Amino acid sequence: MTMNTFKIALLPGDGIGPEVVAAAREVLESVGDRYDHRFVFDVHPIGGAGIDAAGEPLPARTLQACIESDAILLGAVGGPKWDKAPKRPEMGLLELRKALGLFANVRPVMVHPALADKTPLKEETVAGVDLVVFRELTGGVYYGEKKRDAASASDLCVYTATEIERIARAAFDAARRRRHKVTSVDKANVMETSRLWRETVTRVHNETYRDIELEHQLVDSMTMHLIRHPREYDVILTENMFGDILSDEASVLAGSLGLSPSASLGAAAPGLFEPVHGSAPALTGQDVANPIGAILSVALLLRYGLRLHDEAASVENAVSRTLDDGHLTRDLGGDLGCRAMGDIIAAHVGAARGFAAHRLQMQWG
Repeated sequence: MTMNTFKIALLPGDGIGPEVVAAAREVLESVGDRYDHRFVFDVHPIGGAGIDAAGEPLPARTLQACIESDAILLGAVGGPKWDKAPKRPEMGLLELRKALGLFANVRPVMVHPALADKTPLKEETVAGVDLVVFRELTGGVYYGEKKRDAASASDLCVYTATEIERIARAAFDAARRRRHKVTSVDKANVMETSRLWRETVTRVHNETYRDIELEHQLVDSMTMHLIRHPREYDVILTENMFGDILSDEASVLAGSLGLSPSASLGAAAPGLFEPVHGSAPALTGQDVANPIGAILSVALLLRYGLRLHDEAASVENAVSRTLDDGHLTRDLGGDLGCRAMGDIIAAHVGAARGFAAHRLQMQWG
């Protein structure tokens, strides 16, 4: 068998980022051993670590390494250490997404049966939840012109029909491989960008995707419905800021923010894969972070970054088996640390038992 070699840009970042990335790397190396692949890791700073190393949240060498990679795995960025820095650490992530044209942030949310009683909500509310959020990632208020003086500040929210159409098509394509339903979230009763959003999504649906059920929800009511009736949703489509908020809210359905992976994808550039959680500075260095979000991001990296579907399923099954066996980190009521959880999952890679892999697979394009 010929060994395949893949170049992975590894961006540990700040806070607990290096800890969860170390666990994810161990799992990826286990995949390499199991399937005779070679992963070459190119480690670079980003965020606060980039500011410390090179004075920029996205150093030029980091960006070049990402461009030259097959896929990118990131930990987390940010922390109070850099609150007064000329550029905030989070700008490194925004600049990276923009530079690579990563317009679709995709966050699957699944509730594992072993964890349905460990969420803040009633078990009967969250059992069986299986949804995915498609968040537009390179437009909207995060990238609009920003102004500030002593007495006022503004952030300009701008969207084009082209930007809306491409994320809408991605969401509709995913729905065709899932349960054929898209919920588009906006604020069309107030915002002109949301009115354009709703009109464009409706046009794309009518032109190409009439086989998909489309519903529109205002973002304020959606925040309530997502908690009260999460099983009603399949694919949630929304703009950048709304998606940032709703996907964090949805991640709580699974039991912990530490469980949720994400993929940021574009038309041709390497994909960026990262856990949803932040840098959690208060937990740094204590070996208490939950690495599952980062490890499931590895599964997304394998499936959608490298097109290694069996390998991705082996990681998903390893996570499932670990949870089935009652191995939990502290955020889920257990006593395992980050390293120990990573060790157990890495040892289980390739096992085909427990929660079916297809239930954990995010459908993309």
